[in-house]
Order: sequence, then structure tokens, then C-alpha cells
Amino acid sequence: MSVQHLADFADECPEQEPAGRKVAARLSGASVKFGRFTALENINLEIGEGEFWTILGPSGCGKSTMLRLVSDLVPTAEGEVTILDKSTEAARLAREFAFVFQDATLLPWRSALKNVELPLEMGRKRGLKIPASDRSPQELLELVGLKGRENALPHELSGGMRQRVAIARALVCKPKLLLMDEPFGALDEMKRDLLNLKLREIWQETGVTILFVTHSISEAVFLGQKVLMLRANPGRVMDVVDIDLPPDRNIALRETPEFNRYCGRLRQLLEEC
Repeated sequence: MSVQHLADFADECPEQEPAGRKVAARLSGASVKFGRFTALENINLEIGEGEFWTILGPSGCGKSTMLRLVSDLVPTAEGEVTILDKSTEAARLAREFAFVFQDATLLPWRSALKNVELPLEMGRKRGLKIPASDRSPQELLELVGLKGRENALPHELSGGMRQRVAIARALVCKPKLLLMDEPFGALDEMKRDLLNLKLREIWQETGVTILFVTHSISEAVFLGQKVLMLRANPGRVMDVVDIDLPPDRNIALRETPEFNRYCGRLRQLLEEC
């Protein structure tokens, strides 16, 4: 089936949302402006609870800005954004979401375990009621594959290991939504593949909703249930592509015709951006 046939089939058979689907994040006519520059314009999206979305688009299309908008780091110029039917500010104060950046941003004098414990410790010091994960910080480090490295300092860990610590730290307050801004962008291909597998496992085990920014078409297809393609100047929604691949994925999946058809479709969309 050609890329065009795939697109035609998707247009003819729109996906029906399951009854009772809960919305983790809703953007309604949302726009972001920095002075006279419009970074995002008229974004309308509904991200269901427990879904895994990846975000693609050319440089400058507002991928990172969208995550910052959802996380209450930048305000809307127009429209509205809600997280679990709360304002972004209320969701931030309730610790409904967590952010993983491209740099792990670990405190160098604290061990892996102490870095994971940091959000809980800060919450206690401020007298805040912080929701705790069903898993202890030690169990979260085991979940991300770092059992036995609890006492290692950041400089004793590889870049991929540091990012795993950052993911465990993000999960320690049991967020409903996990925002990830190119967290594996600086890693070599082999480490990225391993962390893609690990992230899929974490998502399936925890049920957390994930929004994941990437510049890699193959990473977007491998990780996501849906790929959001943004168009630049100003940033706006071009398409949302449903990825109908098996839930249990392995690296060999990338060699299949189905996988490569999705990559081809997204590459074509990027060329049209």
C-alpha cells in the first residue's frame, strides 16, 4: 500500500474514540506569542489519559513551546489549556505533571537515589502535600534499570543512566502526565534504542500519559501511539497520525514494511511543512 493510499484510508476511516475516554490535556484555540512573534497558533488537541503522543516538526515549529505551554511555563495569548480539567497553574500546584528535559539536570553532589528523592524532600520542607508514587524511589530506580547504582554520583553514570535517573525522579510524585523534551537527543543510536525500549516498558507499567518531543522520525513512530506533526511559521497542527503497530515493540520492528510505511508518510509530511 502506497503512502497516498494509507492517507486516503485514514481519511475514509476516521478513528472512533472509545466511550468514556478521559482527557489528560486539552488545548482549545491555544496560541503563544513572544512579543510580535507567534510561536503557536490556534492549537486544538485532546490527549487521552494513558496515551503516548510523540511530537514532530521542523525546527522552530514550537514543539518545545507546546510542552512549556502545557506545563504552565509560558502563558497563552489566546485560547485555553487544561490538564485533567484543571488550569495549568492548578495542575502544576497539584503535581499532576512532570518534565524531563534533554539534560538530566541532576545535582552532582547527590547520589542517584538522593536525586530521585529530591522532589519529595522539597515538598516536605515546604509543607506541601506531595502525591507519592506507588513505588519507592529505590523501586523506581529498579524500574528504569538502575538497581545496584543507587549510591552512584552523576559523574559515575553514563549519559543514558543519568537520563534514567531523571525519569525516575519525574515519576516519584506519581504524575498523571509526563512531558519529555528530546530526552535522548544527545545519546548515540544504540543507547537511544535501549532507552526507547525502556520507556515503552515504563509507560506500559505505569499507565502515565506521555508527550514526547523528538527530531527523529523513527523514534516518533517506534514510541508513539499518535504522532503530532506541527507546521512552522507560525507553529500549528498539520496532522495527527495514528500508529497502528503492536503494543509490544522491539528493535526488529523497525525493519518491517509497516514501520517503514509510517516513516515514509511522516517524512512526506515533513517535506510539506
